[in-house]
Amino acid sequence: MQPLSGNSVVIVGGGVGGLSTACYLADAGADVRVVEQNDQLGGRASRLERDGFRFDMGPSWYLMPDVFERFFANFDRTPTDYYDLTHLDPHYRIFFKDSTNPDLESAGTRVRTDGDTPATTTMTASSQIPGDRIDITPDLERTKELFEMYEEGAGEALERYLEKSRENYEVGMEHFVYKDRPRLRDYIDPAVARQARGLSLLGSMQGHVENYFDHPQLQQIMQYTLVFLGGSPSNTPALYNLMSHVDFNLGVWYPDGGIGAVIDAFVDLGRELGVEYDTGRPVTKIKGRTGAFLVETTDGALRPDLVVSNTDYAHAEQDLLAPERRGYDADYWESRTYAPSAFLLYLGVEGDVDDLAHHTLVLPTDWEEHFDQIFEDPQWPEDPAYYLCVPSETDDTVAPDGHSALFVLVPIAPGLEDTPEMRDQYRELILDDIETYTGTSLRDRIVFEEDFCVSDFASRYNSYDGTALGLAHTLRQTALFRPPHRSKQVDGLYFTGADTTPGIGVPMCLISGELTAEAVLGDHGGA
Repeated sequence: MQPLSGNSVVIVGGGVGGLSTACYLADAGADVRVVEQNDQLGGRASRLERDGFRFDMGPSWYLMPDVFERFFANFDRTPTDYYDLTHLDPHYRIFFKDSTNPDLESAGTRVRTDGDTPATTTMTASSQIPGDRIDITPDLERTKELFEMYEEGAGEALERYLEKSRENYEVGMEHFVYKDRPRLRDYIDPAVARQARGLSLLGSMQGHVENYFDHPQLQQIMQYTLVFLGGSPSNTPALYNLMSHVDFNLGVWYPDGGIGAVIDAFVDLGRELGVEYDTGRPVTKIKGRTGAFLVETTDGALRPDLVVSNTDYAHAEQDLLAPERRGYDADYWESRTYAPSAFLLYLGVEGDVDDLAHHTLVLPTDWEEHFDQIFEDPQWPEDPAYYLCVPSETDDTVAPDGHSALFVLVPIAPGLEDTPEMRDQYRELILDDIETYTGTSLRDRIVFEEDFCVSDFASRYNSYDGTALGLAHTLRQTALFRPPHRSKQVDGLYFTGADTTPGIGVPMCLISGELTAEAVLGDHGGA
């Protein structure tokens, strides 16, 4: 008999954490039903399909391929049973809004490493943009040469930095990410302390990166991945330098069909294991306890033995549970540091956008002000850093012939007011900015357009203050300082997803599902 045979489980929310948990619990014999309020599964990893264009609305980077391989291997499958992968080259392109390298400010010269062109090339008349343009490719030796052009000794420093990053990744993943350690005594254990020795546990990413690189643009290259963690260089622990191993060593990939195809794979795997899915069915209340739950929905009630919440943690506690059943009060959620929200434009345009790579970053020389306008003095950024995703550069199925599909993502503070007038004004600013700093004119070629912002994140995903990602990865909100997988007040209620451990991002939410399932099995698996 399987360990959870005879147990019924309702999973509230069909995001990545919920889909992952569903697979593990169904594989253990439980009768699993996923209930999702929206019409499609995937949570923030939703898709927008209109007029022949297809966009991933949320996550668009396929990083940490080892995590996906491990997930599918747990069910005797591989990712390639469901989708194919393309290793992107370049991994991504960066446009710096200003050139800060005096050696490259001579007339008509800027940094390039795209394709087979030399590291330095002469600008043509059509590419007169203010700053540097660089490509980060899978070729580490070329990247080291690029770093040397900015700062003497930076190539060797990059090698040392990545070695530390690799060590943090391998030790951190094995001993701290794939293992849930929700109590302080879990870290005092001598065996755990032995594994942690040498990890970059304290200090900020800003201080850590400054130990290796002086040049501001090199620091930005090593820190841009903090966007995936919802933090800034000053508030994210140095431990997360492990993301550079993910970036430079493990590579950046594209699943054919986009991240939406990966969501389809999770759903298909779940169906193969017996999971049932209800979409367009919002949950309004969670009552009861182990063996006697009542999950009220807009389409009748469900009576499972166990419940797993994959909706945002604050929403589940503040809106779905009675006050006496909440593990945290309103003051707790008010006091948390949240990852940014985002201003997004989904654009279908006529013609090509060849100056943009599949993943493109546009960064001001001093991005501290942008981070301050997210975390310290919330307001719409005046000189924004932003990201452009152009899947049509890799996948010709996402746009009609002769067209390109792209979206623009500007990180902004959660909780900002985003009236239609504000969105329109910011749209104009961003389109001008793209043309100025990448040389790509979009405005007169747009044939499809949709925006998404703070209030949409709040209404579509029940996210606190419209955060796009959840709780940021500050030192006080990492590991045991994130909310636990087990409810503090309700026996038989569990949580999964980005607000729990290990945290934000599709790979982390996959692992969160595994950790939640382990908690359920530990409590109700019988053995």
